[in-house]
Amino acid sequence: MTAVVPDHTATKTNVRQSLRTQALEARPVNLDGFVEEWPEVGMVAMDSPFDPQPSVRVENGLIVEMDGTERADFDFIDQFIADKAIDVATTEQSMAIPAAEIAGMLVDPGVTRDEVIAVTKGLTPAKLLAVAKNLNIVEIMMGMQKMRARRTPANQAHCTSARDNPLQVACEAAEATLRGFAEVETTLGVVRYAPLVAMAQQIGSQAGAAGPQTQCALEEATELELGMRGITGYAETISVYGTEPVFVDGDDTPWSKAFLAAAYASRGIKMRFTSGTGSEVQMGNAQGKSMLYLEIRCILVTKGAGVQGLQNGSISCIGVPGAVPGGIRAVAAENLIASSVDLECASGNDQSFSHSPMRRTARLMPQMMPGTDFVCSGYSAVPNYDNMFAGSNVDSDDFDDFNTIQRDLQIDGGLRHVKESEILAARTKAAKALQAVFKYLDLPPITDNEIDTAVYANGSQDLIPRDVLEDLKGAQQVMDRNITGLDLVKALEATGFSDIAENVLASLRQRVSGDLLQTSAILTKGAPLSAINDANDYAGPGTGYRPSGERWEEMKRLRHVTSASNPEVEVE
Repeated sequence: MTAVVPDHTATKTNVRQSLRTQALEARPVNLDGFVEEWPEVGMVAMDSPFDPQPSVRVENGLIVEMDGTERADFDFIDQFIADKAIDVATTEQSMAIPAAEIAGMLVDPGVTRDEVIAVTKGLTPAKLLAVAKNLNIVEIMMGMQKMRARRTPANQAHCTSARDNPLQVACEAAEATLRGFAEVETTLGVVRYAPLVAMAQQIGSQAGAAGPQTQCALEEATELELGMRGITGYAETISVYGTEPVFVDGDDTPWSKAFLAAAYASRGIKMRFTSGTGSEVQMGNAQGKSMLYLEIRCILVTKGAGVQGLQNGSISCIGVPGAVPGGIRAVAAENLIASSVDLECASGNDQSFSHSPMRRTARLMPQMMPGTDFVCSGYSAVPNYDNMFAGSNVDSDDFDDFNTIQRDLQIDGGLRHVKESEILAARTKAAKALQAVFKYLDLPPITDNEIDTAVYANGSQDLIPRDVLEDLKGAQQVMDRNITGLDLVKALEATGFSDIAENVLASLRQRVSGDLLQTSAILTKGAPLSAINDANDYAGPGTGYRPSGERWEEMKRLRHVTSASNPEVEVE
């Protein structure tokens, strides 16, 4: 009998597959993109042969050599980090500590957060990378539990509309804040709509709960003007990059970004920079360095600029690290490093990156389980099709799943289940308040029929279309007439929405106190909560923030829970 030798050269189309393989090939995860590592172009998560080795040398109070590069050969990122981000007085001492020992300090609950920061403030980018490479994903989460700045985790929502419909955004902001989001942000398909949508988001956010801050992510000049007018409360889309050519492509430098940050801070506007593992690869100029090494440079630029926080976690570049081995570990590591140098961390879970529900959840867990300052820097409070930030890792369809995971694991991701009657009431209140303000300010009218539709809608596909041309004229009037946040307060007060007016005014008062400029600051029920008055005190088992008391009772409540006293009744 002649043996049959398998033909390994046959093409995929004429090779018989098992039914098991066919079933696996049909799984959503195989629609994702995966690539081999390619260090020469930066397609490697955190271990490129082209990454520099850690080193530092100080002469006369000046760093003259860093990570193998002499000062004369520094690019402008090196210079900014050396001069503004590293503690010259302690750097040589800190750099002498082995990376594995520093990694152990991050994990060891017996070492305080302050003791870790006393060391990390003197570390160079290459040394911080060396520390991160010693940590597996569980150890990264252990470190984050101790190193986040604020004791109490929070969450941030995207409230956007594919039609840029201000009424929809007002309703979504009201629901989002009622569900527990501490910050809500919007962006536009048509930038000229921004004044109306930003106003709608601010009014809606204060109809759901007192305190949540809003932003409208746009090009920087308009975003800054809306903030200075008091129509938005914070900003975070001020991007920094890890290589000089990519910075130059954006017509920016670390110094120009620092100047912009000062412009926001001078008006009491909370702001953080944005960066993310993989951005330099995506922009075609990673200079052969690993994604995490370049991200660490971004983190230290942020620190050097004096900014209180950073939105990182790959953000809109998540598909790049998501395609290479260890990429999601690197994303978690960048979050930890940001927190380890005492920055607020809005830790991503932002743009959608996978077709696989299991993979999406696995990407969420390294932030949700230990808790971060903002578990998501963009949880989509709207359906995916309405998310103008290119979709999110989690969206409005996932509210019940997210709340159930919190309950299952007794971890706080910042959200709560809310009865539909309360949601409808908040959406209605926000919509009617916006209607009244538009009428008071002589802006394009909102009809009662529009309100009824928007209150009960799931997304923009369910809405009555607005007259876009008239809306854009109205948006321009807002800018031409110099309408401010105080004008919104006056309009709300004059039209019978004094409680919303008081909430907006309380938010504006924070511009004077400057409390929102403190690290990791949020407003809860109109009062500031930050690393100053809510410092992370984790010191091992039985310590630190743990959902308990009223918050744990709140988290136990889901849409469908059977009553122990009456099994036939569901408790909502």
